[in-house]
Amino acid sequence: MVWAWARVVGGVGLLAALLWQVGGGPFLAGVRLINAPALAAALLIGVLTTVCAAWRWSLVAGGLGVRLPLATAVAHCYRAVFLNATLPGGVLGDVHRAVRHGRDAGDVSRGIRAVVWERTAGQVVLVAVALVVLAAFPSPVRPYLPAAAGLLLALGLAVVLLARRLPDAGRSRWARGVRTAVADVRSGLLARRTWLGVLVASAVMVAGHLATFLLAARTAGSDAPLTRLLPLTLLALLAMGLPLNVAGFGPREGVAAWVFGAAGLSAAEGVATATVYGALVLVASLPGAAVLLARRARNPTTTREAALRGGC
Repeated sequence: MVWAWARVVGGVGLLAALLWQVGGGPFLAGVRLINAPALAAALLIGVLTTVCAAWRWSLVAGGLGVRLPLATAVAHCYRAVFLNATLPGGVLGDVHRAVRHGRDAGDVSRGIRAVVWERTAGQVVLVAVALVVLAAFPSPVRPYLPAAAGLLLALGLAVVLLARRLPDAGRSRWARGVRTAVADVRSGLLARRTWLGVLVASAVMVAGHLATFLLAARTAGSDAPLTRLLPLTLLALLAMGLPLNVAGFGPREGVAAWVFGAAGLSAAEGVATATVYGALVLVASLPGAAVLLARRARNPTTTREAALRGGC
């Protein structure tokens, strides 16, 4: 509970600091510039990224021994994207789909682990793409890239060495957890029938998110060349992994303001771009609201009972 409130307070604090620095104009300007073609493109990209997310989740869950049909995964992913985009923290939708799928499958632990590992795979691919793009194109963080790459490599080697040593270190809870994690990675991510699909799905999702960010930049009025915008939007995309936001807003806008300003554009342009991106993602997630409403319509009694229990 404390950490949940800390995330909300942190997100509000970031937004307040950003409003104090650049004012509310860039936020409002970004929203006013959104047009129908941009919304239609965001919806189409959202279909692609959501289906890929569902495919990746289905592959990982199957590798862990939990059946998850693709159509069910797509519905759950749309609902999760909508909840992530509208609730504080940016992860509550994923928590919901993990627990819900685990309960439906009769194994909450495996359901949660499937979501954790498929999200982890996505983050690993995103970081790998970021290292390549940031090395290829100029950006404010380019001078620090060798040190960051070295640190990530060292952390990866440390994790591998730890995983090799601890499984035989005894029967402690920590050792059992490491053994479970190693087994999950081998069967859910690195198995012959899953690794290629997980990699392809993750790469397509990264490309889709970047395409949406570039679309947002153009919609917000940026005329900078794509080679200049690509690393900047990628850095803002990386910032979205921080669970310190309010309905999706917070770190993304703060990092966008910084990197756009540091790259010789303007902080206002970065904020407007990030604001447009947030709005496009919200519109692309609206099918998730339809999934929520459809479920409520199918189970009105369950919904009322849950509400009564929550009010007691």
